[in-house]
Amino acid sequence: MTQPMIPAVPEDRGGRWRVLVLVGVIGFIALCAITMSIVLGWNIGVQATVIGLAAAILPVPVLVACFLWLDRYEPEPAKLLAVAFTWGAFVATLAAYGVNTLAANVFADHGLPESLVAVLVAPFIEETMKALGPALILVLYRREFSGITDGIVYCGLSAVGFAMVENILYLGGHGYAAGREEYGPAVGAQMLILTFIVRIFLTGFAHPLFTAMTGIGLGIAARTADRWVRICAPLAGLLVAMMLHGTWNLVPTLAASTGEGLILLYGYIALMVPVFFGVLGLTIWLRGWEGRLTERALPIYVQAGWLSPPEVASLGSLARRHSARQWARRVAGPQGLKAMRGFQFAATRLALLRDGLQRGLDSRPVDRARAERDEQRLLAEISMYRQAFVGRDPQVPPAVWDGVGYRVMFPDGVQRALPAPEEPVVPIPVVLAPPVPYYGPYYR
Repeated sequence: MTQPMIPAVPEDRGGRWRVLVLVGVIGFIALCAITMSIVLGWNIGVQATVIGLAAAILPVPVLVACFLWLDRYEPEPAKLLAVAFTWGAFVATLAAYGVNTLAANVFADHGLPESLVAVLVAPFIEETMKALGPALILVLYRREFSGITDGIVYCGLSAVGFAMVENILYLGGHGYAAGREEYGPAVGAQMLILTFIVRIFLTGFAHPLFTAMTGIGLGIAARTADRWVRICAPLAGLLVAMMLHGTWNLVPTLAASTGEGLILLYGYIALMVPVFFGVLGLTIWLRGWEGRLTERALPIYVQAGWLSPPEVASLGSLARRHSARQWARRVAGPQGLKAMRGFQFAATRLALLRDGLQRGLDSRPVDRARAERDEQRLLAEISMYRQAFVGRDPQVPPAVWDGVGYRVMFPDGVQRALPAPEEPVVPIPVVLAPPVPYYGPYYR
């Protein structure tokens, strides 16, 4: 199939600058990682640090897998996910450790209890620092930040990294090291297990849950053209994250000061449980939103002859996408499966691009030029991927989609025109007629 000529667009001169900034950020993260390792070893000892790390790292694969599961429709680049995680693990923890320690000393000099630091200082510095990494990704790589789902994923991974390093201090220092110094290694191991149960099993999702509020704000900012919303949404999300974090830290403070242990249970049930299930329901709904978006944004490319109705229908849910991949494997083998995955990813990116154009996200000439280039690149990728599996199913009669209806070859050798059904059969694609002449991007 002959592809339309891709128009010349201005070179993206910001790409090199973004790469240099990313390299600088990675170097800064590495420096913070070395510094944080020294701080932990100095404060709780090398042995306690190693033991705490071994225990703290256990829940990390589970939590990371949960966020990757949420991001299945349009997975983010691994390098940016790693930056978000390591930013939270080393930059955010180092800054929070320094500010919290300084605040504790100031409070002690003024005769104030150290527990107030957890309520008045920690939520503000910790949530701010955890959010800075994802916010930097939004500024530098806005096209890799396609909505609320991405905001939750980036902020969630930053919070998982933060919680991992913080747990080293609690598990290795307040757990194992404290018990060992007081009663010996056996008690240290018992304290480690008890601390692990409380920190991991009961409240292991707390940091990701709090920072997800900021992620929602960043995701809203990424999908709006309104300047004030872009500024206010992240700030509002950050404020909610701080309030939740501060309220949660207030619960054990009140329990300790009043001697009423039931306050912990009441706080857990009244605060953490409803917020957790509320965010869980939102994330599940948002995950399906990207699938439904393809059915709203891609019909224009069906009319232009770039896609067929069954292909758009097959993108509408994860179940349909799975069926499409299995069909591609059956008719074209492993290469067909790989091509179908690439096809689905490119089509989702195209739908997000189209939705962004309709929202007015690319208002500047340079942004519109980049959008035009991305649109043509994605259309070319889609056409390339579909060649691996289109027309290979022997159970389907030869058919051509021309943007309006089908031309199907019947067993008598006569090709007849048929209209598209209201409910397209999925996931089988058909051969496409040459697309309509290209006179510019489809969003004009």
